[in-house]
Amino acid sequence: MNIAMMARNPKLYSHQRLVEAAEQRGHQIRIFDTLKCYMNITSHRPELRIAGEKIEGYDAVIPRIGASVTFYGLAVLRQFEMMGVYPLNESVGIGRSRDKLRSMQLLARDGLGLPVTAFAHDTKMTDEVLEIVGGVPVVIKLLEGTQGVGVVLGETHRSARSVIEAFRGAKVNILVQEFIKEAGSTDIRALVVGGKVIAAMQRTGAEGDFRSNLHRGGSAKTIKITAEERSTAIRSAKAMGLNVCGVDMLRANHGPVVMEVNSSPGLEGIEAATGIDIAGKIITFLETHAVHGRTKTKGKG
Repeated sequence: MNIAMMARNPKLYSHQRLVEAAEQRGHQIRIFDTLKCYMNITSHRPELRIAGEKIEGYDAVIPRIGASVTFYGLAVLRQFEMMGVYPLNESVGIGRSRDKLRSMQLLARDGLGLPVTAFAHDTKMTDEVLEIVGGVPVVIKLLEGTQGVGVVLGETHRSARSVIEAFRGAKVNILVQEFIKEAGSTDIRALVVGGKVIAAMQRTGAEGDFRSNLHRGGSAKTIKITAEERSTAIRSAKAMGLNVCGVDMLRANHGPVVMEVNSSPGLEGIEAATGIDIAGKIITFLETHAVHGRTKTKGKG
């Protein structure tokens, strides 16, 4: 196969592992800087180019779109789809997962376990929003945040109200969620590939930090998840329309609750924690599924 990868930094562990896994299986793979791609949007011969060169002849594309370039990255990915290139994850699925509000609404529609979540525009509703989620402490999240950035714990009513009003004063959209106290500072990342959980790890936050992100000093270890947690991860991936994703869950007293579905999960932490060749399994998935024109969206929003 000829595989294209959309990525800004080819030196990242995840990107190097995917290249290594593809080449070990005899495939050709090339990384394109997402922001340096440009496109000819036309009815009959859609094109992608980089530095004057046409990007063509590829069987599959692996989109590793950074959160900060989501808008342009999805435009480039839709162009690949219009050209009939098979995407590891389709543009619509990535767009759903990157919109925290939309993803929560889709997960709720499909009956997935979620922390009680509230969303409002008017700060006059702040007291009612806090009441909806069961009172303090609450977790306040930027809709656009990633890797734990823009996630604040409001421990008292006054502090939560102040944070909410400050974010809204800066014209920033936020979600307010109940704090799952019994989870402590740990969560579960389940890695789904092709409708199956292939690896899972438990992440624990750095001392004094309720966030468990490895990028923020957390640690990870392999974990055996329950049948309910496995089902929750698989159903979450399906709700988003993602072939490959990391599903982040907390163990609440009433069962697993989904915090986020990550469409470009990092591989370093989970491969180190579990010893599983996840990059290889992703390439194997492409080998069995990549067919020209076999995309549901074909570049449609």
